[in-house]
Amino acid sequence: MILTEEDRQLLSEKQIPESRLKEQLACFSRGFPFMEIVAPATLQKGVCAFTQEERENCIKRWDAYRAENRTVLKFVPASGAASRMFKELYAFLSATRETPATAFEKRFFDGIARFAFYGALNERCRAKEGKDIPALLAAGRYRTVAATLLDGDGLDYGRLPKGLLPFHTCAGGGVRTALEEHLVEGALYASNRAGEVHIHLTVSAAHRPQFERLAKEKAPLYERLFGVKYVISWSEQLPCTDTVAADAGNGPFREADGTLLFRPGGHGALLENLNRVDADVVFIKNIDNVVPDHLKAPTVSYRKALAGLLVDLQEKIFGYLRRIESGDYTHEQVEEMIYFLQNRLCVKNPEMKYLEDAELILYIRRKLLRPLRVCGMVRNAGEPGGGPFLVRGAEDGTVSLQIVESSQIDLSDSQQKALFEQSAYFNPVDLVCALKGPDGRKYHLPDFVDRNAGFISRKSHDGRELKALELPGLWNGAMSDWNTVFVEMPPETFNPVKTVIDLLRPQHQKENEPM
Repeated sequence: MILTEEDRQLLSEKQIPESRLKEQLACFSRGFPFMEIVAPATLQKGVCAFTQEERENCIKRWDAYRAENRTVLKFVPASGAASRMFKELYAFLSATRETPATAFEKRFFDGIARFAFYGALNERCRAKEGKDIPALLAAGRYRTVAATLLDGDGLDYGRLPKGLLPFHTCAGGGVRTALEEHLVEGALYASNRAGEVHIHLTVSAAHRPQFERLAKEKAPLYERLFGVKYVISWSEQLPCTDTVAADAGNGPFREADGTLLFRPGGHGALLENLNRVDADVVFIKNIDNVVPDHLKAPTVSYRKALAGLLVDLQEKIFGYLRRIESGDYTHEQVEEMIYFLQNRLCVKNPEMKYLEDAELILYIRRKLLRPLRVCGMVRNAGEPGGGPFLVRGAEDGTVSLQIVESSQIDLSDSQQKALFEQSAYFNPVDLVCALKGPDGRKYHLPDFVDRNAGFISRKSHDGRELKALELPGLWNGAMSDWNTVFVEMPPETFNPVKTVIDLLRPQHQKENEPM
């Protein structure tokens, strides 16, 4: 392709090298290979479960670790828009009828007084319409109530990110947003020796001022409540992670004025944000997976246990790496390293037995000298999304644990489809990560990405069809070459809010609230 001066100026502004642009366009032509599933990760074969004693020991290990001079960070992807939460309400507003007809609509309006945002909505209805919600509903003005919730002259919730929405009503009658629930969680398991809670949120540029105002207003309250000090940082998806769009012929898609069209690269773009934070241990959890205080105990307990397991595994890995670097190891110690690699980290390659001693040590070192993550997994109850599998790597044939999405599997292959459907677990995006090596230096996370794990989707822009390139997902291909351990978590630790109706589930209601 021939680049214009305007193209080069745009690439310079986004800090995207020409070579990356050409590589992205090549992806549209050649596509991405499917992953090869060897087996679903199952209990005792890729997924471990804590006994009560093991969980208690891991919790003690974590509490001892964070009492040392360690940096701990809670990393929260928080740019997700709430518009999808209200998809069905938008459909109701677009319909010609005035009263609810679908099961969703009836449930929403029947349960409206139980939403945490009810008080704010009721107040806005009074100010805007001169009537409260019960009066408006009695008059059949359901659409007015829905519009007041979503539109710009009402609460404007349709345009806000999830993190700014009131999710829960507290025992004392106050309400908490999803952001506030993460502040509370951070105080309960992520404070360091100095009593600091470091939280990093990735937000959109448009909503960052609102996030910052809310955090400034609410943080002092929770600091007094929990005796901690919040250190909150922010970042936005970087322009250099945008991907070029393609036309039907796999050439660059251009706007009507000839400008190259770039689009956000998906949640895999957040790897760059993660790569720029500095911490020994990082918790990663989506903004909408939170619960009220009376249900927090399992979440806090298991997150501490995951972290305790992480630091135990890291200590073991560092010991092996230091022994390798010293050159002082016995045959029995090498056998121990192989056993740990194959049975604890589930990293296996049948070709290992053919390697000479020096090659074998280099292979073990290469596989141990990587970022480490411990991922919570819940039993699959029909939630859409990825799950844990044993996957064969295309580069050297090594089988390892991966979180795989359906789009990464050739579902036209009956054997691969059957293996994918045998998965008993679901990925709730509940990760604890160690980002530093034994020398204390941060790993450069882009070095551990499987560049072949992206995918292509079809979109439209100004009435024209285009192809969009999604980067390898943050917990999928972007962490493909990390060492991974999966742990079974109880279902009560996974309570995402995908639609507004989810906030009516018992997991998001006050204690003893009638259903």
